[in-house]
Amino acid sequence: MTGIVLLDKPEGTSSAGVLRALKPRLGRTKVGHLGTLDPFASGLLPLCLGEATKVARYLLLEDKAYTGTIRLGTATDTLDRTGRCIETAAVPRLDQATIGAAAARFTGRQRQVPPMYSALKRDGVPLYKLARRGIEVERAAREIDVMRLDLVLREPDAIDFEVACSKGTYVRVLAADLAAALGTVAHLEALRRTRVGAFRIEDATALGTLLQAPDAPLPLLPVRAALAGYAAFEAPSPDGLARLRRGQQDPLERLPAPRAAGETALLLDCGGNVAAVIEAAGERPAWRLVRLLAPS
Repeated sequence: MTGIVLLDKPEGTSSAGVLRALKPRLGRTKVGHLGTLDPFASGLLPLCLGEATKVARYLLLEDKAYTGTIRLGTATDTLDRTGRCIETAAVPRLDQATIGAAAARFTGRQRQVPPMYSALKRDGVPLYKLARRGIEVERAAREIDVMRLDLVLREPDAIDFEVACSKGTYVRVLAADLAAALGTVAHLEALRRTRVGAFRIEDATALGTLLQAPDAPLPLLPVRAALAGYAAFEAPSPDGLARLRRGQQDPLERLPAPRAAGETALLLDCGGNVAAVIEAAGERPAWRLVRLLAPS
């Protein structure tokens, strides 16, 4: 079983919990998810099955989109509604023009400090485990890109938002930083992921639907569809593909030359399925094999 399942994760379930729930259906099939969703959040959670797990790192580079609600006036240790209240502050009188100007300030490339309640690791230990023990460590700011941020003042202390952002953006931190710019504190009351790269929530299947029909075929997307943004070449020949599977790289010399170092492309078998991922490397860029998928 190989492909990508677009899952609509419900609130109250961790990403790891989703995998456990589906384990009886998947058996020994390898599975991994693209980008952890916090338990309180809902929305799109793409799952890579079988040989598709070998290309997950390329899909993790994709930008993402979310909707949700920021609750002003109360800050929590987790920066979301599941946390313990650590600070309260008055909420200034706001209007749509004011929050629109704030949205403009937080749009574009910027640096963001990851939260302590995150899966990032320090000396092999997830930061959230340190946070639960009351330990806070310094975190280096990372560059992120907020391509779009739309804010709507729904109540005097609640802002609905839609955001499109780069990989590695913490929406919880964005909400807290936005509140500070408005002169108060905040936490995320709701968060829903609506897009991961070209994958959209409208095409996802609810977890409950998959669990209620254990004998129905899984809605699998082929690997090639998931990597449609990459150039694709047919393997030089069936023999050439067999040589690659034996570790010989010379068949790649027959492909069109790469345009630049770092370029990534797909190698297709005679059936049009992704057989390998190749990358251009070296001062005079040449293709090299980086991922080999088992025959479909």
